Amino acid sequence: MKLFGQRRKGLTIFISLVLLSLVMAACGGGGSSSAPTSSAPAAPVNGKGCTKVGVLLPETATSARWDGVDRPDLLKDIPQLLSGATVDYNNAQGSADTQQTQAQADLTKGDCILVLAPSDSIKAAAIVSAAKAKNVPVISYDRLTYSNDLNYYVSFDNTMVGQLQGQWIADHYQSFVSANGTNNTVMIDGGQTDNNALLFAKGAHSALDPLFSSGKLKKVYEKFTPNWDNATAQTEMEAALTANQNKIAIAYVANDGMANNVIAALKAVKLNGKVLVTGQDATVAGIHNILAGDQSMTVYKAIAKEAMATAQLVAALSQGTSTSSLVNGMTTIPLAGGAAIPSVLETPVAVDKTNIQSTVIADGFVTVSAVCAGLPSGTGGICP
Repeated sequence: MKLFGQRRKGLTIFISLVLLSLVMAACGGGGSSSAPTSSAPAAPVNGKGCTKVGVLLPETATSARWDGVDRPDLLKDIPQLLSGATVDYNNAQGSADTQQTQAQADLTKGDCILVLAPSDSIKAAAIVSAAKAKNVPVISYDRLTYSNDLNYYVSFDNTMVGQLQGQWIADHYQSFVSANGTNNTVMIDGGQTDNNALLFAKGAHSALDPLFSSGKLKKVYEKFTPNWDNATAQTEMEAALTANQNKIAIAYVANDGMANNVIAALKAVKLNGKVLVTGQDATVAGIHNILAGDQSMTVYKAIAKEAMATAQLVAALSQGTSTSSLVNGMTTIPLAGGAAIPSVLETPVAVDKTNIQSTVIADGFVTVSAVCAGLPSGTGGICP
């Protein structure tokens, strides 16, 4: 009996130990399994703490500035102002659909601030919506995106750009009208899907419409040029020349790329240097054409300032500091009930043969050797 009792007692203890171990395992009480598990850090919200920035530029075919100036400036300035930042760069090559795909890829990779120069101001609203859904702020760069959810806008005073172009015409048209025996004026505007093109035209018309209404100038042709296409601008100028028996005195052209092709059309009928031609962007080709006498003026936009202002906004968003000291205006989205967007608008400068040296060359925006290539020594008082 004693032996049976000892066995029963031992069995009871064994069963108790097994049950205890099962309870401890179920409660997570077993050794290493009780250690707390680490969780992934929370994704940045509204850019705070963000170090992954997506930069989306629109094209390379019609303007050399995007890859040649904006890209290196942004890729230099953002990491310089935001330590540890990485930049995903994309160029849409003129396709709004491509740009949307690129933006979605950036968001998927975890980019938490987007810098967007829209290929199409309307279609790019979808990019802003997708970013907002992930708490990612969007800075519209150079070109305005038509979205009430846009966070910031960094550009130039683009109405002023057009005003500078139009005012230069208003100040200098008379000698060209006299030389050509006509006051016929052509206007070749930029791409209508780019809000800037609308603002340039608006600014130019503010200076030119009084001359049109008074009869001092006669507008015989005006077209918006799809995608700012340079070859299309040349076709437009050829059509205007043909329709008016080559009697043209003034050619308002929205940028230097298109102006270069307009000049080609004028050369074909031996009118280059005789017709007033405007431009914009102060490109090497544009400054070269001014020195050669084929283009009358351009508008210099110090892109370095635009890129730096963008980098300052990116850094402020990431660091969670106030952006109010960076913003110098509000831009209203040109849609019904459009929101007022905090904006940084830099000041453009008109450039002609009188101030090339003191502006674009002094700033290092273009070099003497580049703009003087193929020109005689002494041209413009600049070329060696």
